[in-house]
Amino acid sequence: MAKKKQDKDQPEPTAQAGPSRKDYEEELAQLHVELVKLQQWVVHTGAKVCIVFEGRDGAGKGGTIKAITERVSPRIFRVVALPAPTEREKSQMYLQRYMPHLPAAGEVVIFDRSWYNRAGVERVMGFCTDEQVETFLRGVPLFERVMIDSGILLFKYWLEVSEQEQTRRLQARINDERKIWKLTKMDLDSYSRWYDYSRARDDMFKASDTAAAPWFVARSDNKRRVRLNIISHLLERIPYTDLPHDKIKLPKRQKPKGYVEPDHPFRYVPEKF
Repeated sequence: MAKKKQDKDQPEPTAQAGPSRKDYEEELAQLHVELVKLQQWVVHTGAKVCIVFEGRDGAGKGGTIKAITERVSPRIFRVVALPAPTEREKSQMYLQRYMPHLPAAGEVVIFDRSWYNRAGVERVMGFCTDEQVETFLRGVPLFERVMIDSGILLFKYWLEVSEQEQTRRLQARINDERKIWKLTKMDLDSYSRWYDYSRARDDMFKASDTAAAPWFVARSDNKRRVRLNIISHLLERIPYTDLPHDKIKLPKRQKPKGYVEPDHPFRYVPEKF
């Protein structure tokens, strides 16, 4: 028997009160309409959009990405979340493994963590040397300048969660069997290194927060609020237009012309609910 669900009208437990569930769903529905318009514009114009999401563990990147993509085509809005590099990839130029995933014409690519792994988790957890970090921080503005000069619209978001809210969310993963898969040994190791991540973030911003490719920081203690704010901000920064389209009308169905249901019984799924 499923456990009783939390009342949907109750506010999200957080230090910052945000929109009610009803208001959130109404606002999100309107933003989804605009995202569909954006999708049609991207396909029509051949635009190339790249969105990078970074932030601390438990900051809400996955939920924000899901809110963006749940009403658009996954063939146009592609989410890229690369696993740990293979031995072959470790021997490549660092940025090489990310380049095949950059958007082509008519695509929106969303990176759930990105090349900035080198400036964050790899640095903090000792997966690369200080020299490799310095080389990355010197080179990443040039890499992003090349992206932009090729016609890619690049947007970089950092989701910032407070210490208290991160603790609450990670503890919730421990206590909820539906979420336990989200909590890895890496998350636990990272949790204890809050200020190492703060220093890494500060150095990353100093090196890569440029006029051409700025970082936008979104406070994410309230999940509903941050999702609405980021989608709204993204839509405001892309010069899409609402393209004209013909009114859709369902055609008439064909007549049966002698068709009858087969005698072979269907194997129906049992209706338990």
